[in-house]
Amino acid sequence: MRHSEFWDRMEQHLGLGYAQVWASTQVLGELGSRTVDEALASGEQPKTVWRAVWASLELPDRER
Repeated sequence: MRHSEFWDRMEQHLGLGYAQVWASTQVLGELGSRTVDEALASGEQPKTVWRAVWASLELPDRER
């Protein structure tokens, strides 16, 4: 997954404005107690981060 696809999915599920806010403030245990922004900045793969977001938001399996 590319970063652009990751952000498209984030915006699809959280909205254009809120996706960035959520990514910078929501701490996810699956990401080592980091935010989405912190995980991506440290080199975590977007696919791995998306799976953590998917689980946190309790999205349907088809969105995985």
